Amino acid sequence: MGNSYAGQLKSARFEEALHNSIEASLRCSSVVPRPIFSQLYLDPDQPPFLPEDVKPKVEELDKELVHRYSQNGNLDFSTSQTVNEMEDEEEDEDMSDSSSPPIPYSQKPAPEGSCTTDGFCQAGKDLRLVSLCMEQIDIPAGFLLVGAKSPNLPEHILVCAVDKRFLPDDHGKNALLGFSGNCIGCGERGFRYFTEFSNHINLKLTTQPKKQKHLKYYLVRSSQGVLSKGPLICWKECRSRQSSAASLSAKPNSSVSPSTTPEGGSANGYKSGFTQTDSSVFSPAKSSSAVNLSGTQDPSRNKNIVKPLALSVQLVGKAFAAAPLSLRSTDVANGNANGGRNNVLSSTVSRPVPHSTSPSPGCAAGDQASMSSSGPPKKRHRGWSPGSPVPPPGLAVPVPTIRPSARTEPLLSVPVPQSMLTGILQPQPIPAGETVIVPENLLNNSGVRPVILIGYGTLPYFYGNVGDIVVSPLLVNCYKIPQLENKDLDLLGLTSSQLLSVENMILLTIQYLVQLGPDQIPLREEFEQIMLKAMQEFTLRERSLQMSAQCISVSPGQLPWLARLIASVSRDLVHVVVTQNSLAEGISETLRSLNEMKHQQKLPDYVVAICASKIRGNEFCVVVLGQYQSRALAESMLTTSEFLKEISYELITGKVSFLASHFKNTSLGDDLDKLLEKMLQQRGESVIIPFNGDVSECVSSQEAIAMASTQEPDLDVDTFQIYQPQLTVARKLLSQVCAIADSGNQSLDLGHFSKVDFIVIVPRSEVLVQQTLQRIRQSGVLVDLGLEDNGTAYQKAEKYVVRLDNEIQTKFEVFMRRVKQNPYTLFVLVHDNAHVDLTSAISSSLSHGEPTHGLADRVINCREVLEAFNLLVLQVSSFPYALQTQQSRISSSNEVHWIQFDTVDDAASEDKLYFGLNEYSKSLQWGVTSPLLRCDETFEKMVNTLLERYPRLHSMVIRCYLLIQQYSQALMALTTMASLRDHSTPETLSIMDDLITSPGKDKNGCGHMLVIRVPSVQLAMLAKERLQEVRDKLGLQYRFEILLGNPASELTVAKHFVTRLKAWRGNEQDDWIPRTYQDLEGLPCIVILTGKDPLGETFPRSLKYCDLRLIDSSYLTRTALEQEVGLACCYVSKEAIRGPIVALDLSEKEHEKANGSENDSDELLIDLDRPQSNSSTVTGTSGSLADNGVSSSSAADKSQKQASSLNFQTVAHSSVDEGTYPSYTAGETLKQECDSLGNQMASSTTLKLSSLSSVSQTFRWPAHSAKDSKALRAALPRIVILSKAAYCLLSSQKSGNLPSSSSLLPHADVSWLSSLRPLLHKDMNSEEQSLYYRQWTTARQHHADFSNQGEASGSRSFHPRRLLLTGPPQVGKTGSYLQFLRILFRMLIRLLEVDVYDEEEINANHTENSEITQSSNDHWPDIEIFSKMSFDLNVHDPKYRTISPVYTEQLSRVKQETSKETKSEEPKKRETVSMMLTKYAAYNTFHHCEQCHQYMDINPAAQISDSTLHAFTFSSSMLGEEVQLHFIIPKSKENHFVFSKQGKHLESMRLPLVSDKNLNAVKSPIFTPSSGRHEHGLLNLYHAMEGISHLHLLVVKEYEMPLYRKYWPNHIMLVLPGMFNNAGVGAARFLIKELSYHNLELERNRLEELGVKRQCVWPFIVVMDDSCVLWNMHSVHEASSQSLEPGGSSKNVSLKSVLQHIEATPKIVHYAILGVQKWNSKLNARKAKAPFSRCHVHDFILLNIDLTQNVQYDLNRYFCEDVDFNLRTNSSGLLICRFNNFSVMKKHIQVGGQKDFVVKPKIMVSDSLAPIMPLQYVCAPDSEHTLLAAPSQFLLEKFLQHATYKLFPKAIHNFKNPVLAIDCYLNIGLEVAICYISSRPHSVNVSCEGVFFSGLLLYLCDSFVGADLLKRFRFLKGATLCVICQDRSSLRQTIVRLELEDEWQFRLRDEFQTANSSDDKPLYFLTGRHI
Repeated sequence: MGNSYAGQLKSARFEEALHNSIEASLRCSSVVPRPIFSQLYLDPDQPPFLPEDVKPKVEELDKELVHRYSQNGNLDFSTSQTVNEMEDEEEDEDMSDSSSPPIPYSQKPAPEGSCTTDGFCQAGKDLRLVSLCMEQIDIPAGFLLVGAKSPNLPEHILVCAVDKRFLPDDHGKNALLGFSGNCIGCGERGFRYFTEFSNHINLKLTTQPKKQKHLKYYLVRSSQGVLSKGPLICWKECRSRQSSAASLSAKPNSSVSPSTTPEGGSANGYKSGFTQTDSSVFSPAKSSSAVNLSGTQDPSRNKNIVKPLALSVQLVGKAFAAAPLSLRSTDVANGNANGGRNNVLSSTVSRPVPHSTSPSPGCAAGDQASMSSSGPPKKRHRGWSPGSPVPPPGLAVPVPTIRPSARTEPLLSVPVPQSMLTGILQPQPIPAGETVIVPENLLNNSGVRPVILIGYGTLPYFYGNVGDIVVSPLLVNCYKIPQLENKDLDLLGLTSSQLLSVENMILLTIQYLVQLGPDQIPLREEFEQIMLKAMQEFTLRERSLQMSAQCISVSPGQLPWLARLIASVSRDLVHVVVTQNSLAEGISETLRSLNEMKHQQKLPDYVVAICASKIRGNEFCVVVLGQYQSRALAESMLTTSEFLKEISYELITGKVSFLASHFKNTSLGDDLDKLLEKMLQQRGESVIIPFNGDVSECVSSQEAIAMASTQEPDLDVDTFQIYQPQLTVARKLLSQVCAIADSGNQSLDLGHFSKVDFIVIVPRSEVLVQQTLQRIRQSGVLVDLGLEDNGTAYQKAEKYVVRLDNEIQTKFEVFMRRVKQNPYTLFVLVHDNAHVDLTSAISSSLSHGEPTHGLADRVINCREVLEAFNLLVLQVSSFPYALQTQQSRISSSNEVHWIQFDTVDDAASEDKLYFGLNEYSKSLQWGVTSPLLRCDETFEKMVNTLLERYPRLHSMVIRCYLLIQQYSQALMALTTMASLRDHSTPETLSIMDDLITSPGKDKNGCGHMLVIRVPSVQLAMLAKERLQEVRDKLGLQYRFEILLGNPASELTVAKHFVTRLKAWRGNEQDDWIPRTYQDLEGLPCIVILTGKDPLGETFPRSLKYCDLRLIDSSYLTRTALEQEVGLACCYVSKEAIRGPIVALDLSEKEHEKANGSENDSDELLIDLDRPQSNSSTVTGTSGSLADNGVSSSSAADKSQKQASSLNFQTVAHSSVDEGTYPSYTAGETLKQECDSLGNQMASSTTLKLSSLSSVSQTFRWPAHSAKDSKALRAALPRIVILSKAAYCLLSSQKSGNLPSSSSLLPHADVSWLSSLRPLLHKDMNSEEQSLYYRQWTTARQHHADFSNQGEASGSRSFHPRRLLLTGPPQVGKTGSYLQFLRILFRMLIRLLEVDVYDEEEINANHTENSEITQSSNDHWPDIEIFSKMSFDLNVHDPKYRTISPVYTEQLSRVKQETSKETKSEEPKKRETVSMMLTKYAAYNTFHHCEQCHQYMDINPAAQISDSTLHAFTFSSSMLGEEVQLHFIIPKSKENHFVFSKQGKHLESMRLPLVSDKNLNAVKSPIFTPSSGRHEHGLLNLYHAMEGISHLHLLVVKEYEMPLYRKYWPNHIMLVLPGMFNNAGVGAARFLIKELSYHNLELERNRLEELGVKRQCVWPFIVVMDDSCVLWNMHSVHEASSQSLEPGGSSKNVSLKSVLQHIEATPKIVHYAILGVQKWNSKLNARKAKAPFSRCHVHDFILLNIDLTQNVQYDLNRYFCEDVDFNLRTNSSGLLICRFNNFSVMKKHIQVGGQKDFVVKPKIMVSDSLAPIMPLQYVCAPDSEHTLLAAPSQFLLEKFLQHATYKLFPKAIHNFKNPVLAIDCYLNIGLEVAICYISSRPHSVNVSCEGVFFSGLLLYLCDSFVGADLLKRFRFLKGATLCVICQDRSSLRQTIVRLELEDEWQFRLRDEFQTANSSDDKPLYFLTGRHI
């Protein structure tokens, strides 16, 4: 039968193949077509053996089948043609060979200016059949009119005229190759190529155009002359599947290995064997546009035969008929997908492909080769329905075998020859027992469309009326138990996953079905948990009994008996049918009895068919017959888009007309329209009063329009505020961004950016766009980020919000251009509601044919976004589950979750608490009379009755019609026809009552909002029109508004309501209109919210009711269900949920009960609706309401801010506006009602009641008294009315045994990885849930993340700059990310700022004004003038404000007061100021930029070893020994050094000459000593030196060298010897100077040999701190007429320019030290000071090492080493010059530097020692004092700073009598002046005539200090002496040598030592008194 050419000669076959080959090669653009011989001999329908062997039997069988089942025998074609059509599997010519991927077809662009609209030709003429069916069309002779299908217009046929010679005859033969056709639109003739023609008629194909594929029908004129679709053109390619080329995705790599394909990888893990039912096909990925190719094959082309397969067009075009219930089957063998072709009407066994890697749900492919390509996207399971009431005859639906993976060999009903592996499969006869004939009119007779749940084993083939059954693979994966890895098994507590036998599975299934309630349907997730529990039980038993699981299994003989036993308790709801031969018997039996049953008979809900076959073991399936269950199961198989299409199809085709006519009448039987007309006439012109009056009051419509509110309403129009939780989350986001920057993978360099810019991408919702715009405008973020000016920000905001629609491409390109053009701006792309539309770009179209699917993927995942280094992607979602799969692109560490509010403090600090999904579920346990979540039982009963009556309509259509009727009747009942009251459900009635009456009781017309959720746009429009009509005819059009909330359009509100809203708002512009739902605050209205998903729109506080009665079993994924209920989430006032049990009594009827009941003392009853007279009781506890007492002020009355005394009376005085529902907190703004709520008494403002609050007290809410006080606006949770199905899932926590919504499949675009998995606990927090979903779910094939899987599992790539912000709906995420942008910007600015010291100079008043000054315009000092200036001994550097002042004659005249402040250990915090970094700054390691990249890093390939270590030895006279220093010199810096010729021995460091004039270099080597600041030291001088060549040496201690070397690999290091590891800064400076002098000598010697004079070698070095950050130049302008005060200006300059300027000083070699002043903010303001000063310089100096050869730094010093050195230099008569027109800024660095040692005892006795005070740093020699682990010199200096009172009591605050210090300056405390005297001959000293000294300090004095020197000075009586020496012996010798005992009196106990151990060489000192 497979060979349709059976009767033809082989030569004819060859000839045709040759033709095909030639034709293919002519068409084919790139790929070599298949050789003819492979076409002839390898064709799949050409059997490998002679066809005669099998053909007769097969054909007979087929004929027999057709005749047997054909009741209307008028088939259009003979059987053989049918067979030919269905069976002819010839390879398409597009396929280059059997294994290559399809060739993507790129169409030529249309000519410029031509029309490209689908359905029109390029000349712009309409070609659609619908437009031309009445036209008269002239065509040439020999031409025929044919219909072409365009893939983009599946519902239309295009009319073409084609030469009939190129069309086939009735047998599908003899069509000439080629094409000849005319365009009937514009009349153009003579198209000779179909490609050219298809371009002309705008077919827009993505595959090679072929006439066979696109010319579908003959067009015929009916008797009325209407042109209509005729018979199919019988091309030989007509067959029962789509051509493989069209249906393949061009992603050859989309195949995944079987191990990574979850459960066969498709819809809920099920594979469909029906390629015919695919509703759409992938376009080739390369074109990356979602082109819908579903029109490539019209299923009804063989009208009378394959009608039930007619889905592919119906699904996409008209949606599909009747109940779209799928006959699905699963191809599974070995647990792998078996996606072979199933040829209808053939006996071919579907091929098991053992290693098929196809992840597609139905691989529409012709050949094994194409198995690897992905098929169309499948979310759940689509179905198909009978298109015509006449069932198609003789249709066999083969359902392939299903075997659990336990069995390895595929069990086929017939042996498959080996040759199948080569892709050849021959037809096999079907055993008669394996077929089921579906009875005629099954649905009509029984009213039920049975659903067959595939169980275990082989399902039979179905023939006949297959449209009336549905095959669902819902539970099939529960029976295919996966092989798990050991770690997963341990996690689940199992020993192996092969624990359940088939018998056990059957019994578990029956048991599960028995316990299902009447209104429940089987849920896969629930059953999986049951299976898992059973396996865990078995594991436990195994362990306890130590026996194999086999002993526990049920024997096949016991099975039927046990099965019936279990089913017997089901009250006849579950039947068991056991058969011996095959499942087909049981199913046939069930269907037959269903068909013949009488209507009175009670049907079982489920029939379990078991086949206890001896040959194949037990098999079973479940037939669902329950009216509700079968429909719910079938409908839940459709995705949202699909059922919306289905609904729209039912509405368009008029299938609902029966239903509509049923609802034409009211429940009382009256004609609704007539009634309304009658009421309209009765009322006449008048309408019901808009507000402030009862419904019975009428006014004229003019009056109604003119009615204005009488007083300012108390509306909380939310101002935008950022609340604490939002701040916290914004900070979490920021720290995550910092973590990405710090992660070391170089994906984000924050130091690079100076600006933040952003774009927000939102789903297609006009309201959401406006809402986001409002938030952006109100938050002021555009101005804060410096993106827009204050004036323009309002208009410009629009370019920052883009919605995902067709225009996004252009807007997004503009944005990406901005990203590329601004590399220093960090862009943030915020993708809000990121869970909406996760389809990949190559996927199909959205519901109702909107081609926006995959747009998000195209934008967010495009290459530019992934690669832009300055773009962060922030995805924001309330339901992020679909972004958290195994293939997620977001690293779990980059997820930021909303903070949990479970801590007491958080809750106490906020006025409002978030009321979300969990709270709604928990509220059901409050035990209240009218709960927040409700299920309208009456409504559900009505629905069920109607569902039975209209089995072919989708349940949502029925629910919607009923809902419209309910609301209409409620409106009528409440206004005119009270008799209808009993015919509305109480829920509907009370909602409408509240809606209509609340504006009547309000003087302003404020009221509530009701949201009715109607997902289908058509139904929503119908509902709006209908309700509006009823409202208007009842005269309520001014009472409340009815709005359609359609995401695609803006809000339209009637003019008089806009006027009212404007009046309430008071200050809006004239052209203001409401654009968001929040703008409708207070407006009484019904919003009919439509669209596939709610998209995160925020509703006003006045929203009181959410009607979700239409959301039922089609919403069986967690995201779908939760986002619907998410509409109701909001912030509520704390009072609303204070007590542990809160009764929110919101309905009328329960009032009396509530009032009369004895309430528990801990139960808080708030009556929020209508207080009855005055008696509505509110029982509270002292700890609950009163603590959060409510002052009588209101939000509007802003004056009363102070809290009144909070007690119960206060609360009692605040009133609730009668009838006004206290308005809500709009979700995201967390409006704190600071004004209306009194101050928080934080004692017990928590949800738990404090133990104190046992006293109960009752108080009342008085009646409406608007004059005294306005309403207390408590924001309350909304009331949600749910369908039964949704209610069961959400309320399940109460009963605890049902699964809750959280255990459902998280999203329709993902599937579970395995049916064995741990349960998702309700109390898991969002981080844990994320990790759970990442482990157990995987993206489906059409999911945008599907492509994000590496070859091997685990190599998935996370995008490094992508973050996910998740938080519950309406919690405030928008505010949070706007705040994040703000603080991100602040942080970037902060990175560009630096804290510098800003302290005024000290001792300014002590300075003598030198008469000798230079003109302030001089650039350099004049040595003649300068040398005559006197040296200013005072230290002016503010860092030295706590040191001893140096004695000068001026100082002695200063009266020093006793300072009040006691000396504290804590140093005073130094003043800093923040400065912007400039391009000349010095940087630390955190700075990266392109320019200094080379300077900082050696190239990573060249490792650290590229720098070399050189020892450099010299002898130091001061140390009296040789010193060995080490240089680490990177290769790139070796040019600065001189090495010996042979051993690469370091000889010297090159020095320039004094006469060198190189503008691109600085002559002086720069030395920077640094300690503890390897990261933070400002050692990057590249920018400060403007990138010029310079020699920079870091001077580091030996132990810190590895760290510095790691961070600064490109710097020259000078490493101090190990003996200096504990030394102070003095040692570093001493060694720098010693080394430099030694090097100067070496260089002089070297250059002398080259003929350079010694004095010509440059003698200066720069010694600079590692905290110098910026340099400034100050120019002074004199006082002028404009500015009264003289002042100056400063500009930032580079270090290079400062150094070059100073180095250019004339006669520079005569200066010893040159420096600059320290910057402070007052420098410019000060009067012009001399341009040069002769004074102390610090921090940044040019040191002449030649002149200062004999002046040394004190290498032992830790403090004040520079003051000491400056004084020595000056006393040697050398010049120190400070340039006052330059200043250096020093950065405040918190770490490292000269920080104090933490002084600890040498031997720790206990950990918790008190800190050791400085006075304990010394002790008597040989005493038992605690010895300390610190250098002796450090201890001494710290001791001297603090021991002033003990050592020099006479000198305190006595500057006239200073302490004499010889050859040293030591800090001995602020209160004491030190007179520095040098003992050197010819030294310059301060005049001491007539000065009596109050003390003498001798510190390590050398031989220059003699007794004679000391005798020159006079001392006060009682002056004290302190002599410090290295050891005891030198101490004694010094005292003798200096003859101190003559004038000073010593006592034995006056000898001290520093508290070191003797190993640490303590210092000794002796004190004495002057006699």
